[in-house]
Amino acid sequence: MIAVTGLNQRYGGTQILWDVGLDIAAGSVTCIMGRNGVGKTTLLKCLMGLLPIASGRVLLNGTDFTRKSAASRARAGIGYVPQGRDIFPLLSVEENLRVGLGARRDKAKQIPARIFELFPVLDEMRRRRGGDLSGGQQQQLAIGRALVLEPRVLLLDEPNEGIQPNIVREIGDIILQLNRHEGLTVILVEQKLAFAKRVGRDFRLLEKGRVVAAGPMDNLNDDLIAKHLAV
Repeated sequence: MIAVTGLNQRYGGTQILWDVGLDIAAGSVTCIMGRNGVGKTTLLKCLMGLLPIASGRVLLNGTDFTRKSAASRARAGIGYVPQGRDIFPLLSVEENLRVGLGARRDKAKQIPARIFELFPVLDEMRRRRGGDLSGGQQQQLAIGRALVLEPRVLLLDEPNEGIQPNIVREIGDIILQLNRHEGLTVILVEQKLAFAKRVGRDFRLLEKGRVVAAGPMDNLNDDLIAKHLAV
Protein backbone atom coordinates (compact mmCIF):
# COMPACT_ATOMS: atom_id res chain seq x y z
CA MET A 1 0.00 0.00 0.00
CA ILE A 2 2.73 2.48 1.00
CA ALA A 3 6.40 2.14 0.12
CA VAL A 4 9.02 4.60 1.38
CA THR A 5 12.65 4.40 0.32
CA GLY A 6 15.67 6.43 1.41
CA LEU A 7 13.63 9.18 3.05
CA ASN A 8 15.71 12.01 4.51
CA GLN A 9 14.25 15.11 6.13
CA ARG A 10 15.87 18.20 7.62
CA TYR A 11 14.78 21.19 9.68
CA GLY A 12 17.24 23.89 8.70
CA GLY A 13 20.67 22.39 9.30
CA THR A 14 19.40 19.60 11.55
CA GLN A 15 18.64 16.24 9.96
CA ILE A 16 15.63 14.52 11.55
CA LEU A 17 15.10 11.40 9.41
CA TRP A 18 17.91 9.31 7.99
CA ASP A 19 17.36 6.96 5.03
CA VAL A 20 14.01 5.76 6.36
CA GLY A 21 12.46 2.84 4.52
CA LEU A 22 8.95 1.50 5.06
CA ASP A 23 6.86 -1.15 3.38
CA ILE A 24 3.29 -0.96 4.67
CA ALA A 25 1.07 -3.79 3.46
CA ALA A 26 -2.54 -3.16 2.50
CA GLY A 27 -4.90 -4.05 5.35
CA SER A 28 -2.22 -3.83 8.05
CA VAL A 29 -2.05 -1.85 11.28
CA THR A 30 1.52 -0.66 11.73
CA CYS A 31 2.66 1.11 14.90
CA ILE A 32 5.50 3.62 14.61
CA MET A 33 7.17 3.63 18.01
CA GLY A 34 10.12 5.18 19.78
CA ARG A 35 11.04 7.65 22.48
CA ASN A 36 10.15 11.33 22.26
CA GLY A 37 12.04 13.29 19.65
CA VAL A 38 13.08 10.42 17.39
CA GLY A 39 11.12 11.64 14.36
CA LYS A 40 7.78 9.81 14.54
CA THR A 41 5.58 12.86 13.95
CA THR A 42 7.97 14.15 11.29
CA LEU A 43 7.66 10.82 9.47
CA LEU A 44 3.86 11.00 9.41
CA LYS A 45 3.96 14.60 8.18
CA CYS A 46 6.29 13.54 5.37
CA LEU A 47 3.90 10.74 4.42
CA MET A 48 1.03 13.24 4.33
CA GLY A 49 3.01 15.82 2.35
CA LEU A 50 2.97 18.41 5.12
CA LEU A 51 6.77 18.59 5.26
CA PRO A 52 9.18 18.60 2.32
CA ILE A 53 11.76 15.84 2.17
CA ALA A 54 15.41 16.26 1.24
CA SER A 55 15.56 12.99 -0.68
CA GLY A 56 13.83 9.66 -1.04
CA ARG A 57 10.54 8.44 -2.49
CA VAL A 58 6.99 7.92 -1.21
CA LEU A 59 4.74 5.61 -3.22
CA LEU A 60 1.04 4.83 -2.76
CA ASN A 61 -0.05 1.70 -4.60
CA GLY A 62 2.94 2.06 -6.88
CA THR A 63 2.23 5.71 -7.77
CA ASP A 64 4.97 8.19 -6.87
CA PHE A 65 3.59 10.84 -4.49
CA THR A 66 6.97 12.18 -3.36
CA ARG A 67 6.34 15.71 -4.65
CA LYS A 68 2.54 15.70 -4.45
CA SER A 69 0.69 18.12 -2.19
CA ALA A 70 -1.15 17.11 0.97
CA ALA A 71 -4.43 17.83 -0.84
CA SER A 72 -3.47 15.44 -3.64
CA ARG A 73 -2.63 12.73 -1.11
CA ALA A 74 -5.95 13.23 0.65
CA ARG A 75 -7.82 12.90 -2.64
CA ALA A 76 -5.81 9.73 -3.34
CA GLY A 77 -7.14 8.24 -0.11
CA ILE A 78 -4.78 9.15 2.73
CA GLY A 79 -6.54 10.40 5.87
CA TYR A 80 -4.56 12.16 8.60
CA VAL A 81 -5.29 12.75 12.28
CA PRO A 82 -2.58 15.08 13.65
CA GLN A 83 -1.13 15.07 17.13
CA GLY A 84 -3.12 17.53 19.22
CA ARG A 85 -6.23 17.01 17.05
CA ASP A 86 -6.21 20.46 15.34
CA ILE A 87 -9.96 20.75 15.11
CA PHE A 88 -11.53 24.15 14.40
CA PRO A 89 -12.69 25.29 17.86
CA LEU A 90 -15.12 27.97 16.66
CA LEU A 91 -16.81 25.75 14.09
CA SER A 92 -19.59 23.36 15.03
CA VAL A 93 -19.05 19.61 15.05
CA GLU A 94 -20.94 19.33 11.78
CA GLU A 95 -18.92 22.13 10.19
CA ASN A 96 -15.68 20.45 11.27
CA LEU A 97 -16.80 17.23 9.63
CA ARG A 98 -17.83 19.02 6.45
CA VAL A 99 -14.26 20.27 6.07
CA GLY A 100 -13.30 16.72 5.16
CA LEU A 101 -15.80 16.61 2.28
CA GLY A 102 -13.59 18.87 0.20
CA ALA A 103 -11.04 16.06 -0.21
CA ARG A 104 -13.47 13.38 -1.38
CA ARG A 105 -12.83 11.95 -4.82
CA ASP A 106 -16.56 11.67 -5.58
CA LYS A 107 -17.33 15.31 -4.59
CA ALA A 108 -20.06 14.11 -2.19
CA LYS A 109 -21.75 16.90 -0.26
CA GLN A 110 -23.17 14.91 2.67
CA ILE A 111 -21.36 13.62 5.73
CA PRO A 112 -21.46 9.80 5.51
CA ALA A 113 -23.95 8.35 8.01
CA ARG A 114 -21.20 5.89 8.90
CA ILE A 115 -19.38 8.61 10.85
CA PHE A 116 -22.27 9.03 13.25
CA GLU A 117 -22.64 5.26 13.59
CA LEU A 118 -19.00 5.03 14.66
CA PHE A 119 -19.17 8.11 16.90
CA PRO A 120 -22.74 8.59 18.21
CA VAL A 121 -21.58 11.47 20.42
CA LEU A 122 -20.84 13.52 17.30
CA ASP A 123 -24.42 13.11 16.16
CA GLU A 124 -25.68 14.24 19.56
CA MET A 125 -23.41 17.32 19.48
CA ARG A 126 -23.67 18.31 15.80
CA ARG A 127 -24.37 21.96 16.59
CA ARG A 128 -21.97 22.33 19.50
CA ARG A 129 -18.73 24.18 18.85
CA GLY A 130 -15.68 21.96 18.56
CA GLY A 131 -13.85 23.93 21.24
CA ASP A 132 -16.61 23.14 23.75
CA LEU A 133 -16.07 19.37 23.51
CA SER A 134 -14.01 17.35 25.96
CA GLY A 135 -10.56 16.16 24.90
CA GLY A 136 -11.86 12.69 24.15
CA GLN A 137 -14.77 14.04 22.12
CA GLN A 138 -12.43 16.32 20.18
CA GLN A 139 -10.27 13.31 19.35
CA GLN A 140 -13.31 11.44 18.07
CA LEU A 141 -14.16 14.51 15.98
CA ALA A 142 -10.63 14.61 14.53
CA ILE A 143 -10.82 10.93 13.58
CA GLY A 144 -14.32 11.37 12.18
CA ARG A 145 -13.16 14.31 10.06
CA ALA A 146 -10.39 12.15 8.55
CA LEU A 147 -12.85 9.31 7.90
CA VAL A 148 -15.28 11.61 6.07
CA LEU A 149 -13.16 11.29 2.93
CA GLU A 150 -13.41 7.47 3.22
CA PRO A 151 -9.64 6.92 3.06
CA ARG A 152 -7.78 3.80 2.10
CA VAL A 153 -4.97 4.65 4.53
CA LEU A 154 -5.40 6.35 7.91
CA LEU A 155 -2.46 8.07 9.62
CA LEU A 156 -2.97 8.57 13.36
CA ASP A 157 -0.49 10.56 15.45
CA GLU A 158 -0.81 9.65 19.14
CA PRO A 159 -4.63 9.54 19.17
CA ASN A 160 -4.70 8.66 22.88
CA GLU A 161 -2.61 11.55 24.17
CA GLY A 162 -4.44 13.15 27.12
CA ILE A 163 -7.57 11.05 26.59
CA GLN A 164 -9.59 9.40 29.36
CA PRO A 165 -9.31 5.57 29.52
CA ASN A 166 -12.87 4.79 28.38
CA ILE A 167 -12.39 6.84 25.20
CA VAL A 168 -9.00 5.18 24.62
CA ARG A 169 -10.80 1.84 24.66
CA GLU A 170 -13.43 3.10 22.22
CA ILE A 171 -10.79 4.42 19.83
CA GLY A 172 -9.03 1.05 19.92
CA ASP A 173 -12.30 -0.75 19.17
CA ILE A 174 -12.98 1.54 16.19
CA ILE A 175 -9.48 1.07 14.76
CA LEU A 176 -9.89 -2.71 14.99
CA GLN A 177 -13.36 -2.55 13.44
CA LEU A 178 -12.23 -0.39 10.53
CA ASN A 179 -9.23 -2.59 9.90
CA ARG A 180 -10.69 -6.05 10.36
CA HIS A 181 -14.11 -5.53 8.83
CA GLU A 182 -13.48 -2.79 6.28
CA GLY A 183 -9.85 -3.43 5.33
CA LEU A 184 -8.59 0.06 6.23
CA THR A 185 -4.79 0.30 6.36
CA VAL A 186 -3.66 2.12 9.52
CA ILE A 187 -0.32 3.69 10.39
CA LEU A 188 -0.28 4.67 14.04
CA VAL A 189 2.20 6.62 16.15
CA GLU A 190 1.59 5.41 19.68
CA GLN A 191 3.44 5.71 23.01
CA LYS A 192 1.17 3.45 25.05
CA LEU A 193 2.64 -0.04 24.72
CA ALA A 194 -0.50 -1.88 25.83
CA PHE A 195 -2.62 -0.06 23.24
CA ALA A 196 -0.06 -0.64 20.48
CA LYS A 197 0.05 -4.36 21.23
CA ARG A 198 -3.74 -4.54 21.32
CA VAL A 199 -4.42 -2.94 17.94
CA GLY A 200 -1.14 -3.28 16.04
CA ARG A 201 -0.13 -6.14 13.80
CA ASP A 202 3.31 -4.80 12.94
CA PHE A 203 5.78 -2.34 14.45
CA ARG A 204 8.58 -0.06 13.33
CA LEU A 205 10.98 1.27 15.97
CA LEU A 206 12.68 4.61 15.39
CA GLU A 207 15.90 5.70 17.08
CA LYS A 208 17.52 9.04 16.20
CA GLY A 209 15.56 9.25 12.98
CA ARG A 210 16.37 5.75 11.74
CA VAL A 211 14.30 2.56 11.63
CA VAL A 212 16.25 0.24 13.93
CA ALA A 213 13.79 -2.67 14.26
CA ALA A 214 10.68 -3.90 12.47
CA GLY A 215 8.43 -6.92 12.32
CA PRO A 216 5.20 -8.51 13.55
CA MET A 217 3.98 -7.14 16.87
CA ASP A 218 4.62 -10.50 18.50
CA ASN A 219 8.34 -9.90 17.90
CA LEU A 220 8.38 -6.72 20.00
CA ASN A 221 10.16 -8.40 22.91
CA ASP A 222 11.44 -7.17 26.26
CA ASP A 223 14.95 -6.57 24.92
CA LEU A 224 13.70 -4.23 22.18
CA ILE A 225 11.39 -2.47 24.62
CA ALA A 226 14.23 -1.91 27.11
CA LYS A 227 16.64 -0.73 24.40
CA HIS A 228 14.38 1.58 22.40
CA LEU A 229 11.24 2.41 24.41
CA ALA A 230 12.01 2.37 28.13
CA VAL A 231 12.64 5.76 29.72
